[in-house]
Amino acid sequence: MANIIALGELLIDFIQNDINENRNPSYEANPGGAPCNFLAMAKKFGNKVSFIGKVGNDAFGKQLENAIIDAGINTSGLLKSSDYGTTLAFIHHDSTGDRSFSFYRSADSFIDEKEITENFFDQKDVFHFGTLSMTNDICKKATQKAIKIAQDKNLIISFDPNLRKNLWNNLDKAKEAFIEGFKACDILKIADNELRWFTGIDNIDKAIKVFRTQYPIKLIFVTLGKDGSRAYYKDLEVTAPTFLELPCIDTTGAGDSFFGTAISKTLEYGLNNLDKKNLSKSLIFANAAASIVASRKGVIKSLPEISEIERLSKTNKFY
Repeated sequence: MANIIALGELLIDFIQNDINENRNPSYEANPGGAPCNFLAMAKKFGNKVSFIGKVGNDAFGKQLENAIIDAGINTSGLLKSSDYGTTLAFIHHDSTGDRSFSFYRSADSFIDEKEITENFFDQKDVFHFGTLSMTNDICKKATQKAIKIAQDKNLIISFDPNLRKNLWNNLDKAKEAFIEGFKACDILKIADNELRWFTGIDNIDKAIKVFRTQYPIKLIFVTLGKDGSRAYYKDLEVTAPTFLELPCIDTTGAGDSFFGTAISKTLEYGLNNLDKKNLSKSLIFANAAASIVASRKGVIKSLPEISEIERLSKTNKFY
């Protein structure tokens, strides 16, 4: 099994439960943040996982610390700020079930490059990051330092852009962050809407063809929502459907659980030894994990066990 370290946001996802008698929405405070969702899923597969990030020295920060400890994530890189509170995200759903986010950004975006030390990366195999840790100059420099250390130590680098447009003052800066990630990573997970936004091309296969001429990434996963997912590796392209028989309650964290599963299966098979059969199995397994998460509220506390993923995967005739 691999030793994976991730850097980024750890926050409280406030997910709406219902409307009370005064017509006010009530929210449940769920531990969240893409990197730790990803790590918690990877931990289910027996990987060793560690996190670098910052929370406030407050009640929410303590809740998050306890949650990731319970998930088996090493917290030696978890920093606590007395100057900034824990970051909060409120998740809203419209009548179609689509999500929007209201962020109250704080401690996670103030991790400093001086707080990133080489010893965090000792005896690690994989470094994982996204773009939320690049939304201002302070956390961007910290992320860039972490990428450089990971490269110097020859770690496999995985990247999930996880675009949140309302966190960027300038979307050109977001594209610059995407490009930095593309140039650094060996494994990429990108959503279909992110790929269209970045390339300006609606057709996914055409977008990937153009994209790969500029960024020769070893392995690319594209998530397609209800249409499943695809993997692109060397001259292989593999598509797998999702599991629509499960109800879709909340898609928060579905992509993170997909990637935590997909990368675990990839590392099990070996990044340099993939073929159509094991790529297909990886996608089906990852789609099953994501579908289960989307059928529940919350992420870290609601992740499926491997046995659940296996049972659902076997209902796919291609598995």
